[in-house]
Amino acid sequence: MKNRIRVLRAERKWSQAELADRVGVSRQAVNAVEGEKHDPSLLLAFNIAEAFDMKIEDVFDPRS
Repeated sequence: MKNRIRVLRAERKWSQAELADRVGVSRQAVNAVEGEKHDPSLLLAFNIAEAFDMKIEDVFDPRS
């Protein structure tokens, strides 16, 4: 699933590890979702969007 995680992290100067800590998953899980190798669960997608204080559709492209 296409997403804006890398861009959003860069804007906040967060590492993958920092985002992972914020959403309660491993850095490897963030890497897989960010690299579009793995689609996040609905709960993880919501948690990531919440970490960025955004709506889920502003982080993830539901059409991909």
